[in-house]
Amino acid sequence: MKGFEFLLLGLGALAGAFLRYKIAESPVLFGVLPINILIINVVGSFILGIFVVISMHFNLDPKYSVFVAIGFCGSFTTMSSFALQSVSLIDSKHFVLFGLNLIGNVGLSIVALVTGRAIMLAMLKG
Repeated sequence: MKGFEFLLLGLGALAGAFLRYKIAESPVLFGVLPINILIINVVGSFILGIFVVISMHFNLDPKYSVFVAIGFCGSFTTMSSFALQSVSLIDSKHFVLFGLNLIGNVGLSIVALVTGRAIMLAMLKG
């Protein structure tokens, strides 16, 4: 990675992290359900979807992907990358792989979080 691309990555990541923090810090409720993270994931995926089309349509230099897709959206939400990968599998009619990707990413991430939490709680008690 060249110095300028690294700078773009850092600036995009900084902007994404800052915006994520600002949205996540104040509770947004839908009834009793907190939806801050849902808003972040949906907005990040929406931005990435727009950017992918613009990037392909205008044949943008890859450095813009480093800034927007990897830096900003990657820092703002990892859900946007997961959503793009999932839609790519659907577009290429790999429906079984899409299902496995969905179950794997969501299911295994939840299992990993629960397992990591359980291990740390057990270590702290012992």
